[in-house]
This record gives sequence, structure tokens and C-alpha cells, in this order.
Amino acid sequence: MMEPYANAHANTNTVISGKVSTLEEALLAITDGCTLMYGGFGGIGTPPTLIEGILQKGVKDLTIIGNDTGFPQIGIGSLITAGRVKKVIASHIGSNPNAGLMMEEGTMEVVFYPQGTLAEKIRAGGVGLGGILVDVGIGTIMEQGKATVSIDEKKYLVEPALTADVAIVHAKKADPYGNLVYDKSGRNLNPLVAMAGKFTIAEVDEIVPLGELDPESIITPGIFVDMVILSRGVTWEWVWEKKPASE
Repeated sequence: MMEPYANAHANTNTVISGKVSTLEEALLAITDGCTLMYGGFGGIGTPPTLIEGILQKGVKDLTIIGNDTGFPQIGIGSLITAGRVKKVIASHIGSNPNAGLMMEEGTMEVVFYPQGTLAEKIRAGGVGLGGILVDVGIGTIMEQGKATVSIDEKKYLVEPALTADVAIVHAKKADPYGNLVYDKSGRNLNPLVAMAGKFTIAEVDEIVPLGELDPESIITPGIFVDMVILSRGVTWEWVWEKKPASE
């Protein structure tokens, strides 16, 4: 049984446990050289407390899998800027010049996939499929070294599924069983990532008692979540919050 965690609700002293734990316990699962999958899009939906914890712990030589590399100090970007990542599997890195520089210098390996293909590779990993078939890349360098199949006289590339040692996601609410509710666009790739980790940690803004979540609002069932921790909030300044230099 995990250590009980005080309910995040205001004006209540109810104690809950289940899968609820602490940041310190969560960080035990994230070690040097592991494969880390993360939710988020440009930092939105990326778990800030877990990212800061990984940074402070000094974890290095990570292989990370996610939609993008955030910004230099936003989202997963802070780990890249600190030199903790050896390989990235993503759909783009354009918003993080540090990632681009490391790729050009050869200090960090970057593997690109079209966004839809990446999302489907993650989804396939989460539901136990071996891979997916795509026609994007046929007749290009993307076809080199990859298996192909023909169905109804149409050729497809075989793209293996993606999984990770640890998956980290951010949600708005959770109950002690790990059922998750997301906040608007924070949902992005988080539901897919949550399914694809061998060990999935959900950082949430609020933990509520069992039975309080509307079943119709639950996007990620708790069966996919191994641990829940309470978020300490975003630690970075969003790009759109920055004031002009004249101020």
C-alpha cells in the first residue's frame, strides 16, 4: 500500500491512498538510461512537477518519446537544455533551438515521425499491437530499411509500435484508483501515452474521493495508471505570458 496522501480538496481532511503517492516515490522509477514517454504539446499537458523532479534528481542518458521537445525551459525542453537526453523520438523540435543545435552537433540523436504516425505508434503500443501500416513515406528515404506489405495492391510501410519503461502524464483530476480527467487541450497525447508505459505516473492538479468523478468524463481508466502524484503547479513562464522588453 502506498503512503496515504491528503485529499487535494479544500476544506476537507479526508485521507485517501490507493495508487496515490509522492514525487519522491515516483522518481524511483525514473533512472539513468531509461526510456521516458511524456504527454504534452509545446509543454501544455506535460507534467511540470515530474519534469522538475527528474531535473533535480540528475537523471541522464534518457531516451524520450513525445510529440515535441517543448521550448528551451518549458515542458520536456528543460531536460534537453540540461543535456540529460541522448535520444528523442518526436514529430518536431522546431520550438526548441537547443534540441536543433544538439541534433546538428551530433550530441543528441533525433528520430522524426509525422505527428499522426507517431500518435498511432504510441496508441498501438498501448493496446498491445505490434505496429501499424502507413503509406506516408512510400517511395522516399523513409522506406529504406523498413518492412513493407501490400494490401489490395497498395503498398504500406510497417511501423513498429512504441512503448516506454516509464510514461508520465498530466491530468486535471484523478481518484485514488488512477482514473483520469483532462483539461481541454491538455488532453492532447496524454491518453495515448498513459497506455504505452510499462509503468505510468500521472501528475494531477486535484485528487478526489472515489465516486466523485463523472464516469462519462473519465478518459484514461485507472487500469493504465500505476501511480498518482499531486502537482505543485507549472514552474515555467509560458511564451505568451512574457512581457515585452519595453515593460
